Amino acid sequence: MLGPVRMSPRTPSAAKPRAVLATLLMNINAVVSTHTLIDELWSTGPPRTAATTLQVYVSQLRKALLEGGGAEAGRQPLLTRPPGYLIEVAADDLDLTVFESLRTEGRAAYARRDYDDASHLLGRALGLWTGPALSGIPHGPSLETSAIRLGELRAEVLEQRISADLRLGRHQELVGELMALAHEHPLRETLHCHLMVALYRVGRQSDALRVYQQARRSLVEELGVEPGPVLSRLLERVLASDPSLAWRGDPAVGGSRTGTGGRHADAVDWLPPALADFAGRTDQLAVGTRFLSGRASGLGRVLALAGRAGSGKTTLAVQLAHEATGLFPDGRILVTLRDAGGRAMEPGGVMAALLRRLRGPAAPEAAGRPPASEAELADLLHGRTEGRKLLLLLDDAVSEAQVRPVLSAAPDATVIVTSRRALGALDGVQHFVLEVLSRQDAEQLLVACGGPRMSEDPEAVSEIALLCGNLPLALRVAAAGLAARPHWTAAGLARRLRDERTRLAALRLGDLDVRSSLLTAYQDVGEEERHTFRALGLAPLPDFALWSAAALLGTDLPTAERRTEELVRAHLLEGRRRPGRLAPVRYGFHSLLRALALEVQAAEDVTHGARAAATERLCRAFLSLARHADAQLAPGRDLLVFETEPLAGVSPETLVGTAPLLWFQEEATGLLEAVRQAHAAGLWQLCCALASASAGYYEANALWDDWESGHELALDAARRAGDAHAEAVVLRSLGDLAWQRHQSSLAIDRYRLARHLFTGRGDRLAADRCLSGEADVLLGLGRAAHAGQGYAGALPAGRADDDARGAAQALRGLALVALREGRPGEALGLLGECETAAGDAGDERWREYARRTAASVRAAVDAGGDAEQLARMPLEVRPGVWLFVPAPAVRRAA
Repeated sequence: MLGPVRMSPRTPSAAKPRAVLATLLMNINAVVSTHTLIDELWSTGPPRTAATTLQVYVSQLRKALLEGGGAEAGRQPLLTRPPGYLIEVAADDLDLTVFESLRTEGRAAYARRDYDDASHLLGRALGLWTGPALSGIPHGPSLETSAIRLGELRAEVLEQRISADLRLGRHQELVGELMALAHEHPLRETLHCHLMVALYRVGRQSDALRVYQQARRSLVEELGVEPGPVLSRLLERVLASDPSLAWRGDPAVGGSRTGTGGRHADAVDWLPPALADFAGRTDQLAVGTRFLSGRASGLGRVLALAGRAGSGKTTLAVQLAHEATGLFPDGRILVTLRDAGGRAMEPGGVMAALLRRLRGPAAPEAAGRPPASEAELADLLHGRTEGRKLLLLLDDAVSEAQVRPVLSAAPDATVIVTSRRALGALDGVQHFVLEVLSRQDAEQLLVACGGPRMSEDPEAVSEIALLCGNLPLALRVAAAGLAARPHWTAAGLARRLRDERTRLAALRLGDLDVRSSLLTAYQDVGEEERHTFRALGLAPLPDFALWSAAALLGTDLPTAERRTEELVRAHLLEGRRRPGRLAPVRYGFHSLLRALALEVQAAEDVTHGARAAATERLCRAFLSLARHADAQLAPGRDLLVFETEPLAGVSPETLVGTAPLLWFQEEATGLLEAVRQAHAAGLWQLCCALASASAGYYEANALWDDWESGHELALDAARRAGDAHAEAVVLRSLGDLAWQRHQSSLAIDRYRLARHLFTGRGDRLAADRCLSGEADVLLGLGRAAHAGQGYAGALPAGRADDDARGAAQALRGLALVALREGRPGEALGLLGECETAAGDAGDERWREYARRTAASVRAAVDAGGDAEQLARMPLEVRPGVWLFVPAPAVRRAA
């Protein structure tokens, strides 16, 4: 009832049966008359069939209720009781009754000044809400009144829970929540009062005054009234810096320090509440628990949790602190190491905050003396923590220098430090890097936070987790956004997140803002690191080699490595090593950080010329290395002439090595992306050259879709540039692709158009290579004689122009024709010449192909095969490509 009206395991899809259910449940265990139900459904204009229709709705509800266990219990909970109906539901089976029970208990705890219990109970009550009460159904007079009443109860419980939290000293954690609530409810003076107190206690007196002005403006403009006496009096107290507004904690109880449950009577707990929907992190919790347990036995001292913004470092630290209550009888304290503006606090400020939370004057200025020095604060903190079993959480540290004095001043305390970069220079620290959630944990968190609409669509849940990069903060914001909007679906949320350009904007709800969190991490690093971050936003996905970074940055490899590793340390970039491989480390962005990189790149005066220059450097580097790899993989292929420049201080031989196929496998995705980027940047000739250099790899590995995608862009680029030669080279390669896909007519058209363009430019050698390609198509169609004419026409040019690769291809074709026409001896001679020509071209792949084919023919002859049998044997027409259907009924090449 406390949100969209629903029941388990199935809710009727139609709105009016749900309205009947809601009306009955608002009067649980009491008879609701038929007249009341009709009035609720149709108000003043019920149809003549209203009573019959109501019976149908009741029947639908009864069926759904039985699915929920009514049949097993031996009874139907929805009963007919004149003059209407009655529903019998156990109190624990209805969120409304549970809410009212928790509300009553929470108010009682508050009245007896047990604020911790009150906060817990009232927080549980609020956790039952999934949206506006009784939403998703039409409201008649009764339901409308009930919805208003429940909404007011919710606001009352929320205000009392916040009041309890303020009395517990949780003002730092409440500021963000209260800001969002004050914005959402501008006329609720109590919320503005709470916000003013919280801001005052965290040292933001001017912001507290501004809240009063905003509240007054809303009241005057909306209602024409001035603020009430409570809010007005609070303004006077803030202006007067009333010391009674400061939180001092509960006074220590005299006598023995030990209280119930092993807690000391003067123990202090300054923690935000643990999340009720905490999910995953099982292994990390186990590591943290072992650390804290060991510390309780005298082992270990400082645990440093590092991870990117939004990875859930603070949440994990707080969860560990709550689970370790019994280990630290003197208390647990969290201090945020940044001020309200996100600036790093000085060590003295951190120590002063700890002293305030340890109950007592933090420094001599409380007695009217000048502010304490850092050394004096350290002495005070040492005295307050000496011999005590305390757990300190230093949240969001900026550097080692910020926390080192604090750790020295509290040597007896156990400390958990969270930071966005690894604090490797701290001694005696156990380091732990927090990565994003696993896929399973990410989906579990979405379901836990997103409610039933999330859990009902597992496919959308998986997509949302992927689009959020399994980042906990992004997952929570996405789930909260769905829960807060009853008219959204999980599939609709996934659709909103698909566009990388608007994804960060979609991941915002109130003060929960993924972009703001990530942007803070970006702003924390120096200008050089920020420039590196922006420039590497152009790097290919999903990851890239160090040489790509060097090309984008326009620098040498050592400098690029230093700069990229700084981003890795700041968790703005990931260093990735593939398991079981000796390949060098590669780098990649978390998907949301890459979106941020592109966003700040466009916003921070990075000119189009600078981006275009970086893109061209990357594409030229790709071309230089791809050509070198292609020359080893498929020497002698048609390649477009384009001037390339090697990377500073390193040769292609060093980066590619002697394993060109492995290099292509590592870089294939980035190479295709480089083709796209060159095309988008209008680098037409570079686009064509990149596509041409990749064709040999695509052919050898049957990557038809990538081949087509890159070459279609290259063909468009060649035509835009008016480069007939580039167009011809790309068309010939596309002819090869069409032949591989058994698209015979398309292949012949492309070969002939390419030959026409080559002939027009006087390139006889390239034109005759097109003849061999067309002949391959004809051979696959069973037209061996016509194919032989094509191969014979291509051979003279290959021999005369010293084109060993072209000659090898033509000789291979003539050998296959001879075999198809029953002349095995002639075929063996031609295969021998083909092997020699392939050797002259330096192409071992084609050389081995000639040997392999010749061996197959000899084996067939030695086995006694006659000419007709030999003509029908399967043919390997190109390396790895077979023609299975025997002549003359050959239909396709496979």
